[in-house]
Amino acid sequence: MDEFPNFDRSWLPYIYLYGVGGILFLGGMFLIFRSKACDWSRPTHRRWAKVLIFGYFWYATLHGVQIYAALNI
Repeated sequence: MDEFPNFDRSWLPYIYLYGVGGILFLGGMFLIFRSKACDWSRPTHRRWAKVLIFGYFWYATLHGVQIYAALNI
């Protein structure tokens, strides 16, 4: 057994999760804005759009840091 996990067992699932998931997430956000379901003139809509986008990048960053930390211990 290898001392360190291979790339395809550590970073490839991360890239797939946030790559494909990011495409689907951004596609959904695009549909929300395109269909005018999110009204930018309303402060609550602006806040929730920012929360969703920030949350995606927050969890992607947190997950990446945890993978990096686990591989470098």
